[in-house]
Amino acid sequence: MSLLERLPTRLRLTLAFAVGMAVVLLAMGLFLYLRVGAALDRTIDQSLRGRADDVASLVRASGSGLREAGENLLMEREENPAQVLDPDGTILDSTPGLGGHRLLTEPELGRASQATIVADRPPVPGSDEPLRVLATPVQTQGGRAVVIVGASVDDRIEALAGLRTQLLLGGPVALLLASLLGYSLAAAALRPVESMRREAEAVSAAEPGRRLPLPPADDEIARLGTTLNTMLGRLEAALARERRFVSDASHELRTPLAALRTELELALRRRRPREELEAALRSAVEETERLCRLAEDLLVLARADDQGLPIRRERLPAAELLITMRDRYARQAAEAGRTLEIRADDQLELDVDRVRAEQALGNLVENALRHGRGPVLLLAQRRNGRVELHVRDSGSGFPPDFIDRAFDRFTRSDPARQGPGAGLGLAIVDVIARAHGGSAHASNDRGGADAWFEIPHQEPERDPARPDAAPPA
Repeated sequence: MSLLERLPTRLRLTLAFAVGMAVVLLAMGLFLYLRVGAALDRTIDQSLRGRADDVASLVRASGSGLREAGENLLMEREENPAQVLDPDGTILDSTPGLGGHRLLTEPELGRASQATIVADRPPVPGSDEPLRVLATPVQTQGGRAVVIVGASVDDRIEALAGLRTQLLLGGPVALLLASLLGYSLAAAALRPVESMRREAEAVSAAEPGRRLPLPPADDEIARLGTTLNTMLGRLEAALARERRFVSDASHELRTPLAALRTELELALRRRRPREELEAALRSAVEETERLCRLAEDLLVLARADDQGLPIRRERLPAAELLITMRDRYARQAAEAGRTLEIRADDQLELDVDRVRAEQALGNLVENALRHGRGPVLLLAQRRNGRVELHVRDSGSGFPPDFIDRAFDRFTRSDPARQGPGAGLGLAIVDVIARAHGGSAHASNDRGGADAWFEIPHQEPERDPARPDAAPPA
């Protein structure tokens, strides 16, 4: 991790803002410096063109040189030199102070003989001020000549130096003020985050219902806070379900454990006949089987909550699955004086995990045999691209206030929690249905209870060796 990544967010934002502002100030300062320099150059050039026109007029009028035609004009200011050259470089005339120093080089003289040029010159002998000269060709009575006028650029240099000093002094001050402003803005923007952090630090499982404060603006931070509050709600709901799950599991485990302990203590309290010992052992075995089933059901639910219930799909006829369930529970139904009936299309096939499908149907059948009356119907039908596996009875049906929560864990229709069940059978049906991509439902139909789960129906693949064969309905 780099040093920059270790800095607090507000410092990183301030640093980024300062770097960006420094680039902007540097660009603006350079732009301003160049524009002022160009403006000063244009002013000097305009002044030089005016003087050059005046000197050129004098030269054209005199035809014999500057001293005879316009000495007063040239002598007005010695710091502004003027000079007349012929095309071969001979000095025809010059203002005092230049002596024999020529203001143009040979290449510049050649170009000035054809068109007006502007050039910068170092200080001439006897002066410490650099010059800016303008040379323009002039046609005189004696032939062609080049008029050169110059002006000191010392004022331009001083003006640019003053501007540069102001930029170098004002730029850092402006950058510092802008950085402080950027830090203040970053701190103000992150203040709601800090407020949410303090509130999140105070959130605990012992005090549910607390939520993060949201800023009044509908911005990214507000949306983040809303998302975190939603997540807190989900975590609280999951924690509540876990607590309820542990509480209900403890309650359900306590009953068979207490019964098992009681049976064993009674059997060991005094010598008993063989028949009483066998009855106590049978009761203990029943309670042990109940504990095993409860533990297995809890394991199924725990796996479903953790990584999803694993399933191994296979294709099998729906009628075959229902026949298996009828044969498995035929004895239990006969002992209760009930009958099991099946109804399924012989061509209807399922793509399911056979073991889990039998477990789900078994829970529905046991629920119907335990709480219902009359014959029990096992029905498989296709509807709206899904296969429904129903278990119906002719009893009194589900209580109206129980249907909506029938598939919740540890939920029973009898509030007193009596009976051999733990309230997990229908919950496991729902878990198995969801693992297959389906869902579980319950209703009261024709005076009895109807519980079923539905799964997606997949058409069987056609046999490539028999392209004319139609898939079963």
